[in-house]
Amino acid sequence: MSRVLAVDPGEVRIGLAVSDPTRMVARPLRVVRHTSRTDDARRIVEYARQEQAEVIVVGVAYGGEGQAGRGAKRGLRLAEALRQAGFPRVDTWDESGSTLEAETIRRPDEMTDARAAAVILQSYLDAQKTT
Repeated sequence: MSRVLAVDPGEVRIGLAVSDPTRMVARPLRVVRHTSRTDDARRIVEYARQEQAEVIVVGVAYGGEGQAGRGAKRGLRLAEALRQAGFPRVDTWDESGSTLEAETIRRPDEMTDARAAAVILQSYLDAQKTT
């Protein structure tokens, strides 16, 4: 199998996480600063290729009623930019509550966004096991 890279898109920072090759466990990878959607997509694709990821999963923060607010639209636009940057498989996944969960794992620090990406990724991986 190959790895999956997850993205927690933010206005200032973007968290990245990666799975192990068996797609069982997610781990935080790094946090990168947001510059522009095009540049962010290019850098994320580079990280995905370095990690030998076959899939990029972008977190999308849907509201309680399932509506796409500002954060969700940011995630959807980033997913499209990743596709336009030439990455063959980009999925989206509901990231609601991922940062709060990451902050309960460990006190907020410079890796909080990467831990939030790992929360998103673990949820995605767990759902894939049941299908």
